[in-house]
Amino acid sequence: MIDQGWHETKTRIRYKETDRMGVVYYGNYLTFFEVGRAECMRSLGLPYSELEHLGFRLVVTEAAAKYHANVGYDALITIRTTVTELKRVQLRFDYRILDENKILLVSGHTGHACLDASLKLAKFPELLKTVIEAHFPELRR
Repeated sequence: MIDQGWHETKTRIRYKETDRMGVVYYGNYLTFFEVGRAECMRSLGLPYSELEHLGFRLVVTEAAAKYHANVGYDALITIRTTVTELKRVQLRFDYRILDENKILLVSGHTGHACLDASLKLAKFPELLKTVIEAHFPELRR
């Protein structure tokens, strides 16, 4: 469900996601971005498996993360995901990862392109554009 432009997914930090210092290994935040993105799309009724069934793939073309605070094993985190850009061949998701006290841990974004079944650059399918614009009306042009 999208609330005030953001989808929220909660997960608990597993031991394997921490490093020797006992905090989440920085690279794992990109995995949390993926979890947030996939669950956001699922909540819109358009999981990645459906896009693949339609012959499309969303590939990551850019990823960025800014680290604000650490969190360790067994912490409950909230992954907030929103869509901030939808163009003919570009899609951008922004993320905020918060701890149980709503302290910002990480912010970031990923950029995506759409490929067709032959792995060639393609326009985003109308279905994807329609669904995203319905839930993120500020993207309509």
